[in-house]
Formats: sequence, C-alpha cells, structure tokens
Amino acid sequence: MIRIAFVCHGNICRSPMAEFVFKNMIDKLGLSDKYYVKSYATSDEEIWGGVGNKIHRGTIGIFTKYKIPYDKEKRAVQLRADDYDKYDLFIGMDQANVRNMKRIFTFDPQNKIRLLSDFCEKYGKEVADPWYTGDFEAAYRDIIDGCEGILATQGRVK
Repeated sequence: MIRIAFVCHGNICRSPMAEFVFKNMIDKLGLSDKYYVKSYATSDEEIWGGVGNKIHRGTIGIFTKYKIPYDKEKRAVQLRADDYDKYDLFIGMDQANVRNMKRIFTFDPQNKIRLLSDFCEKYGKEVADPWYTGDFEAAYRDIIDGCEGILATQGRVK
C-alpha cells in the first residue's frame, strides 16, 4: 500500500482538495485498496482548542461542481514529527509547505517530501493558495494535473 499525505498551510483548501480528488481518481480506477491518503496542515492557524476548522466553502464548491465525494466531517489536522514514518510521500502544494515540513520533521532522509508540481505534466507550478487568490478553479486544475502525474509515476499499481 502506498501512503500519501497531501500538505498545505491550513488544511482547509488545497490539501483536502488534493486528498479527495486523488481518492476519487483511485476509486474510479479500482485502486482504493492500493493507497492510503490523508491531508494535513503545516500550521495550527485553522485549529482552535484542538479542533480543526472544516473544509473551506470554495473547496466544497469544487467538490459539488465536479461531483467529487468528500468527508463532510473532515477537519484541519496539523502535521506532526511522528507522522514521518506513517507515509511514503508528503506532497506539499508550494515551497513554503516543503520548508515547513522539513522544519516539522527536522530531516528527510528518505526523500519523502515533494512538491505536487514535481508530478505535473501540464502546468508544472506551485498550487496557488485560493485562500488568498479566491481562484479555486485554478487550484483544482493544478491538483488534477499533479494527481494524474502521481498515478503515472506510481505505475498506477504497486
């Protein structure tokens, strides 16, 4: 089983979008049993009193528009140092996420930390944060490209 953690700053926009887009892709391909997929934040800004905020309404709008199933109870969760051994890949949406993951883990001896754009074939750039841009469609486009690239890189089955 391939264990993938998608990571962004707050875990309410991009990383949950990537989590559920990827889960939808692998489900349609009959590969759900080959992957374990979650999403995390590098910060605690969307977590109050130990309880994370729910997925941003803009991301929910993408899920609704493209008929992507998602967990309506999903809440922001912060990445912790002890998560390193639980996953094969940590996929950040931008360079700041990568820097923050390296700070959280204080090491990456197995080269598990990657940018989503490392897997992109069409666009090949960081996923802009729709929290600031308001452009959830652009984030979705980049995430689709990266998730397709992950599947191509993984040979679809491992």
